[in-house]
Amino acid sequence: MHVNEAITGRQSVRAFQKGKPVPRDIIEAVLSTASRAPSGSNIQPWHVWVATGERLKDIAGACHARHEQGDEGEQEYNYYPVKWREPYIGRRRNTGWGLYGHLGIQKGDKESMSRQHGRNYLFFDAPVALFFTIDRDMELGSWMDYGMFLQSIMLAARGFGLETCAQAAFLKYHDTVMSKIGAPPEQMFVSAMSLGYPDPDAPVNQYRTPRLAVNEFTVFL
Repeated sequence: MHVNEAITGRQSVRAFQKGKPVPRDIIEAVLSTASRAPSGSNIQPWHVWVATGERLKDIAGACHARHEQGDEGEQEYNYYPVKWREPYIGRRRNTGWGLYGHLGIQKGDKESMSRQHGRNYLFFDAPVALFFTIDRDMELGSWMDYGMFLQSIMLAARGFGLETCAQAAFLKYHDTVMSKIGAPPEQMFVSAMSLGYPDPDAPVNQYRTPRLAVNEFTVFL
């Protein structure tokens, strides 16, 4: 796959082929490729935890149960702005309503929206869940490095016919995740990611988000 195709064809997949496992050697190959991501002074600040089978079901069950109970949890860091403003709130709304509209979920149908959001905590039926942590004493530069590492996983996965979905939704249940994976207290939860073979027939995977044109975010000096 050409690098341009890998980047432009990537999307957040929200329906995977249930019951189709990903061999461990392929998972290791994806992570090995992604480990070439750049990081300041090559400090490589990432820690990865891989859950499959019963371990994945255990984590999914615990987090999904909290969602079903209406538990809002508590995040350790703010992924989104504390105070939204344009143009960002407009883009977020367009993406959210675009997805729900594509699935036939109407505005005000909170039950259907909650059900769809709850799919996050089941990893969209993916056979592999990845959890990412970082040492608490790392600074913002290492978090920037982490973003490059995460995208490298997403792109490397495509070379094996796999797709992904990065999931900040797990941030509010970080305490459940950290205890389930056995991460030490000196580490902080960064994000989760579903990994697996996409379901090509699922309507949710037909939804694509728009992107700004280059001249909308670039100034040539």
